[in-house]
Amino acid sequence: MDFRTTEEQQLMVQSIQDFAKQHITPYMMDWDENQTFPKELFHKLGDMGYMGILVPEKYGGSGLNYHDYITILKEISAVDGSIGLSVAAHNSLCTNHILEFGNETQKQKWLPKLASGEWIGAWGLTEHNTGSDAGGMSTTAVQDGDYYIINGAKNFITHGISGNIAVVIVRTGEKGDSRGMTAFAIEKGTAGFSSGKKENKLGMRASETAELVFDQCKVHKDNILGEVGEGFVQALKVLDGGRISIGALALGIAQGAYDASLKYSKERVQFGKPISSFQGISFKLADMATEIEASELLLHKAAFHKINGERITKIGAMAKMYASEACVKIANEAVQIHGGYGYTKDFPVEKFYRDAKLCTIGEGTTEIQKLVISRSILN
Repeated sequence: MDFRTTEEQQLMVQSIQDFAKQHITPYMMDWDENQTFPKELFHKLGDMGYMGILVPEKYGGSGLNYHDYITILKEISAVDGSIGLSVAAHNSLCTNHILEFGNETQKQKWLPKLASGEWIGAWGLTEHNTGSDAGGMSTTAVQDGDYYIINGAKNFITHGISGNIAVVIVRTGEKGDSRGMTAFAIEKGTAGFSSGKKENKLGMRASETAELVFDQCKVHKDNILGEVGEGFVQALKVLDGGRISIGALALGIAQGAYDASLKYSKERVQFGKPISSFQGISFKLADMATEIEASELLLHKAAFHKINGERITKIGAMAKMYASEACVKIANEAVQIHGGYGYTKDFPVEKFYRDAKLCTIGEGTTEIQKLVISRSILN
């Protein structure tokens, strides 16, 4: 692997940093306090090409690769994890599911709107009683001629209210049958399809999380992605790539927390000298920097294998698990380095601390990643 940064990537990083300084930093604490989902911001991100990062240019996307994707998510998340989370969910889940498993008609119909940021995408797998046990879902789709009637609900769905289209995996066969679930792309405004409760969250508060509700929702068979019965298998493949996304999100939050801590430690004077000169602080910074480096290397290794069409189930789980756990640890140390100020909203690390925890839960908990890894190395 070539670890040198290209000129194009350097320009991309500078562009994201300039965009964030103008359009995110001045407003992010207000969004956080009020749980405001800044929908207009994502239209602007679409204009920048960041809502269709992996989508080929022929569908209106940027046609970039997973190395670029990690870089973009890292830079956005180093400023605001909420915005990074929404960019990740839009790109890697909804949009990528259509890209990977949709037919040409479906791709032509939906990808240009998603890639441009005109539409925002949602993706639904989790239900109230089925988190890690997604195979036990209760939401059903029953065939009625050329249509399917969907009943049930999905929860913890990013963009559950503001999304214009949702890819949802529902049961078309027996409960627990991995070949008994099917993926549908359903546009908002479809009769019987509505939004439910919006979650009041610890962190990631500007990234909208809500229920999707289906009450006799009638969806044409042309909205099926792939074949009937393939939905769960598709979802697992989508989540493999999604783990790179959440790992990159964690990497960005960790980087933001570290950068803030490094700056503060050089400016904060105690006993006549900057606290960075004390071993207790400098060793924390050394650990933080090393864990960020290790996280980034794991993620780019996963990206390398993904780009080359190789299976990334194990390395993706490793990268996601390590980066997310490191992120929580680094955010915790960042608050500690800031002392009492780290516990206030006058400094950015309290927000990084709150946002970090989601990374060990979303798109597969740390415990699920360990299960995936252990199965991979023992089989």
